[in-house]
Amino acid sequence: MQENIAPTKANLMDSEAALDFSKKGYELLDKKRNVLIREMMGFMDRAEKLQDSIGKTFKEAYEALILANVTLGISEVYQVAKSIPLADEITILNHSVMGVEIPMVKYEKKDVDHYYSFYHTNTALDVALQKFHDVIYLIYELAEVEDSVYKLAVEIKKTQKRANALQNIQIPRYEYLVKMISDVLEEKDREDFFRLKLLKKKKV
Repeated sequence: MQENIAPTKANLMDSEAALDFSKKGYELLDKKRNVLIREMMGFMDRAEKLQDSIGKTFKEAYEALILANVTLGISEVYQVAKSIPLADEITILNHSVMGVEIPMVKYEKKDVDHYYSFYHTNTALDVALQKFHDVIYLIYELAEVEDSVYKLAVEIKKTQKRANALQNIQIPRYEYLVKMISDVLEEKDREDFFRLKLLKKKKV
């Protein structure tokens, strides 16, 4: 490693300050990375449980829907489905985790509302409607969790890259500069000391 920096006391002080700053920066990035990883792992645990719940609920919902189609007829089930309004009761907010904007899906969980006459339907349709109603809220939560995992993973990658740059490039560079300048200055001090001794001997 070669540096075109004059070995002066001013440059030594600048290099020592830059080294100290780089080390503190690395420590902060390392802490940030650990917090983000811990946060992401929590979300990943939630995502796994939600995916299991969604898979199970969807399976039960489709089984009930198939039974409803067989017992009521596809056209009757289709007409009922058309009467169900779109789900639009969500609001998306954000909160910050170490500078990363994490989404929060806010909604009011409501009981299922039957949009059809019980006279022309049966229990299979009721079960299908309830299960699909349940799965909507699970999907809201999973969307929140998966988006959070993605954003945290992107930030962890960036933080890791910056930390690596400090650890492997900046810190070794300034450590080298501090040592190189210190060695040169020490050697210069020794030369000056011996020169002064020689001058004193000559005077004597």
